[in-house]
Amino acid sequence: MTKIDLTMYPDRLERTVQRVRERNIIIPTFEQMRNPSLVPEKIKEELKGIGLWDIHPRNLFRITWHNEPKVSGGLFGGLNYLEFPESLTGTPARIVGLVGKWMPTGSHKVGAAFACLVPRLVTGQFDPTYQKAVWPSTGNYCRGGAYDSALLACESIAILPEEMSQERFEWLANVAGEVIRTPGSESNVKEIFDKTWELRKSDPDVMIFNQFDEFGNYLWHYDITGHAIEELVNEIAGPGDAYRGLISATGSAGTIASGDYMKQLYPSSFIAAVETLQCPTLLLNGFGAHRVEGIGDNHVPWIHNIANTDFIIAVDDNAVMNLTRLFNEPEGKAYLVKEGISEDLVENLDLLGLSSTINLLSAIKVAKYLELTKNDIIVTMLTDSMELYESRLEELHAEVGQYSEKAAAIDDARWLKGVTTDYMEELTYMGKKRVHNLKYYTWVEQQGKTYEEIQDMWYQRDYWTELQAQIPEIDAKIKEFNERVGLL
Repeated sequence: MTKIDLTMYPDRLERTVQRVRERNIIIPTFEQMRNPSLVPEKIKEELKGIGLWDIHPRNLFRITWHNEPKVSGGLFGGLNYLEFPESLTGTPARIVGLVGKWMPTGSHKVGAAFACLVPRLVTGQFDPTYQKAVWPSTGNYCRGGAYDSALLACESIAILPEEMSQERFEWLANVAGEVIRTPGSESNVKEIFDKTWELRKSDPDVMIFNQFDEFGNYLWHYDITGHAIEELVNEIAGPGDAYRGLISATGSAGTIASGDYMKQLYPSSFIAAVETLQCPTLLLNGFGAHRVEGIGDNHVPWIHNIANTDFIIAVDDNAVMNLTRLFNEPEGKAYLVKEGISEDLVENLDLLGLSSTINLLSAIKVAKYLELTKNDIIVTMLTDSMELYESRLEELHAEVGQYSEKAAAIDDARWLKGVTTDYMEELTYMGKKRVHNLKYYTWVEQQGKTYEEIQDMWYQRDYWTELQAQIPEIDAKIKEFNERVGLL
């Protein structure tokens, strides 16, 4: 079943409308998230007095790539992005990253969570007066889910591995109704899934929003992030420039769906899926653990459209951790400026969290592999910023000591300028099918999907376009819901 269920539940819906009216909640449409100029002036006026991360229902309208880069009071403007010059990357290709920091919670996962919860809320399938929204994740998605739940007057339960960064837990303690720590690290996704099954059995009033199989996650990025990339390319492309492709850590396979939208506009463009060398699930059917938070592994997400994926890239997590120091330690930043990198760019490198850095490195690998030129544009995601990982820098200090100019020079030469094209695969048809078939072991054997579903996902020609076509219907439901609430 590909479609998002939009069946109406009138009794629950009436209670939900009453709750939302009492809490002064208005819900944005996909169309408004794509194009915030359509947001009513009344709401824009209210936003002028609201902080970007405030638990305020009007911040639902800040779930967009077009926020002003302001901590408080910002409205809407152009896209926030960074372009990385050849002096930093060692390749002439134009590598550009969309910045996730300037969304509520500091990450674009707040949008994916919105698109999972809202269709069930506006149809009455989820009743916030007694049900709890459960957000299993390896990091930013459960933060986004807890945040969206708070804005939408829903009780929430966040589930994430106990070894994730301390910043995540400290923030969730003040936002989520309950936080459950599961054993392990970024790579221990099955333990998260196991906990959701426990909750299903023990509490009939929970609803699980599993980012790895929720098509709302796919749909938000296909539509909202996809259109943002289209706008970005149109803005920066000069005469003779060409969009070549998207780089994205697989994670829950939501963000990478934006590449599906861009392939429809640019059929020859590529999509590259990124993972760590320490856990090369897609590349080598491998397993393991690593330190790059927020990219998930040890399984293939149900919502990953593998047939559209052209490259798999594995990056050593040592590269990520060492470049995190180069980009953020005072000695590292001073070294980069000394080497000719502009001070403006160096001061903005803290916009790259751990998964952003692995995306950048993967973009460099593909650019070198394809021998791209100064006219070739690659887009990637700067999912979150170092604001969520300061404790990791402190841990590195304790582990390996003070950073130095010599260490910065070594890290720049080895991990950045020394990027090679090893540990990557350009997928053939059979290569893609191999990765798709890996879904069987997690989703059919363990998580209740059917043999027919996994076959349809591969062989049914309109499987994904059928889902994409639901966006206008979801927007119509949101508009009907807002009209019943009556606050506009």
